[in-house]
Amino acid sequence: MKKHSLIKGTIILGVAGIVAKFLGLFFRWPLIMLIGDEGIGYYQMSYPLYTFFVALASGVPIAISKLVSEKNAIGDHEGIMKVLKESFILMIFMGLGATLLLITFSRPIIKYLRWNDKSYYSLIAIAIAPTFISIMSVFRGFFQGLQNMQPTGMSQIIEQIGRVVVGVGLAFLLLPYGVEYSAGGAALGAAAGGLFAGIYLFIKYMKINKPIRLKGIKKDDKTLWVILKIAIPLSLGATVSTIMGLIDSVLVPQKLLEAGFNSKEATILYGQLTGKANVLVNVPLTLSMALCASIVPIIAEAYILQRKGDIINKVEIAIKISSVIAIPSMLGLMLLSNPIMNLLFPGHSEGYNILRYLAISIPATALAQTSTAILQGTGNYIKPVINLFIGCIVKIIITLITVPIPIFNIYGAVIATILAYMVSSVLNMMDLRKRLGIRINYYDTTIKPAYASVIMMICVLVSYNKLFIYTKSNGASCLIAVFLGIIIYIVLTIVFGVFKYDYIKSRFFGR
Repeated sequence: MKKHSLIKGTIILGVAGIVAKFLGLFFRWPLIMLIGDEGIGYYQMSYPLYTFFVALASGVPIAISKLVSEKNAIGDHEGIMKVLKESFILMIFMGLGATLLLITFSRPIIKYLRWNDKSYYSLIAIAIAPTFISIMSVFRGFFQGLQNMQPTGMSQIIEQIGRVVVGVGLAFLLLPYGVEYSAGGAALGAAAGGLFAGIYLFIKYMKINKPIRLKGIKKDDKTLWVILKIAIPLSLGATVSTIMGLIDSVLVPQKLLEAGFNSKEATILYGQLTGKANVLVNVPLTLSMALCASIVPIIAEAYILQRKGDIINKVEIAIKISSVIAIPSMLGLMLLSNPIMNLLFPGHSEGYNILRYLAISIPATALAQTSTAILQGTGNYIKPVINLFIGCIVKIIITLITVPIPIFNIYGAVIATILAYMVSSVLNMMDLRKRLGIRINYYDTTIKPAYASVIMMICVLVSYNKLFIYTKSNGASCLIAVFLGIIIYIVLTIVFGVFKYDYIKSRFFGR
């Protein structure tokens, strides 16, 4: 099976992720039109528990990716089979267990977290998803370990299509029964997406020239232990990261009540933060996550083969790509927050100021994700977890202090997110320098992309204002200005020498 280079793998997963995110926006748009910010609030209260499971289980596919890459590098095909079989057993156990726990304890969870009782239907619906997501994740880790990102990328798109079609369809059909039932129908889309993506990946797996057959492979506790040894700290790291969202789910609605808002107002503000602003901020971070998925198996292969020069080269490229993605995304969402919100949610653009300030967190979040993946690829699993945990403590403290203050209210949660990821990313970079003994050239990796981003953003703002005067259409002006900005930014990255054209061409079409 053909391997993909770091840049090519990142582009494949990144484009697929962006397409999936935009499909997700098409999910949000009719959903907001149907159930409004109140319904989105019910949906979002349960959704962090689903993402918490995904994070808790995410260490296994990353461990699969790392182990398959290492064993493939030394030609150990039997070892790949053992990894795959033990991973299936582990993930099926986790998925079914999570589903049963969420269904069994749904009422106590709602009562303990002081959620609105109407969020029950969303929680029950979202509880089904872990069973399907667990199986799908094993196949994704397998293909990423072979450094072929196409199956994972396509499965992301299929997963989102299933989620949009089933989720929006059920939300529409159940709306006459009440907004809470409609939100529950939307939540059921997550399970449908996981099911469809899993079927696709299984078919793709069976079409491999020499598919790895699990039949006849004996249970290997040693392989299972190795998977767990890698997966547990990775899962803890992802879980701590997802706890950032859970902190908002648990604390923000309660603290908004203390700030003087009633239950409905608190739910609406929470829905604007998590159902709108967070969703849009996560679009560019999809590219960052694609970079992370690509870098782990590549770094792991170079590390086990002791190619230190290759490791250092890949680290510098990864951090540069992270900056190239994050800086223009931050400026774009900050300065065009109102037009973008009006474009995506016409008539429901409330919360654009939350987006404007939350966008500041993008560079720190992207750097934290990328540096975590690099440390994991070199076998350093514990330090990123500790650093993220410290970030979570910062977020909890700032949230508890600021959100109950009326002048801060929901923006206190935004400030807490920004500071939490800044702390985590700085600590990660310190550990990265200590472990690999390299100095990052921040002028090339950060300052040059910043120059290009600022110039690009000036052009975008001028273009948007001129186009709006001429067309009187926010949608057309916004789309054309953003498209022009992308072209200008690509040219500027080459002009400033961030990436050279010949390098991009060789890396995209070569290994």
